[in-house]
Amino acid sequence: MSRYALQFAYDGGSFHGYQIQPNAHSVQAELEEKLSLLLGETVAITGSGRTDTGVHASHQIAHFDTSVSIDDNLIYRLNRMLSPALTAQAIYAVADDFHARFDATSRTYEYRITRHKDPFLRDFAYWYEADLDLKAMNEAAQLLLSHTDFQCFSKVKTEVNTFECTIMRAFWEEQGDHLIFTIEGNRFLRGMVRAVVGTLMEIGMGKWTAADLQRILASKSRQEAGRAVPAHGLHLVKVTYPEASFGARCS
Repeated sequence: MSRYALQFAYDGGSFHGYQIQPNAHSVQAELEEKLSLLLGETVAITGSGRTDTGVHASHQIAHFDTSVSIDDNLIYRLNRMLSPALTAQAIYAVADDFHARFDATSRTYEYRITRHKDPFLRDFAYWYEADLDLKAMNEAAQLLLSHTDFQCFSKVKTEVNTFECTIMRAFWEEQGDHLIFTIEGNRFLRGMVRAVVGTLMEIGMGKWTAADLQRILASKSRQEAGRAVPAHGLHLVKVTYPEASFGARCS
């Protein structure tokens, strides 16, 4: 058996999240089904993490094991079988002990807001026209870098061993009519990024201040934080691994 890393992207609006679940169409289920058909053996994939229903990914990684030799046409053949909302981008040879989830050093998400109604962005950016104070939102976002317990931003009744996360970057920027929030961390809790964005938007509207964010973080209560913004504005854009984790590109 040899281990490979698969790089892929998807429109989250077409799936009930990344992870396999009963009676629902997921990214993981479709990839496993098509890879198994192509390789002629049962293939199970392990992703770098799961995304919720409606959340998109332009750069996601999973690993799988197979006894079949990977040729340079596999990506082409796989993409012919996958639904239009899912694309395989590359397959790399990796070490037998490589793990897509545990070896990842960081994940980077973007949350995208459009300030004008745009039919071409309706499934990929949150339409929000009210004024937001970008400076106040950026000042508050920097507080995230000095905290590690993010229980207040986690979905309730989530089975995790720890609410500890390390945030390396968190900032807003203006790009024309769009506002982009970028956040990079070693891991994220379920619903965390959408709750962070919703809370920062309350600050941007002048309803809360950076001091309120400090209070919310200390409370460890999801009820104290802001609302979760819609899933369709959230994009997983990068999963980072130690240098030389990936070997030669196979397909």
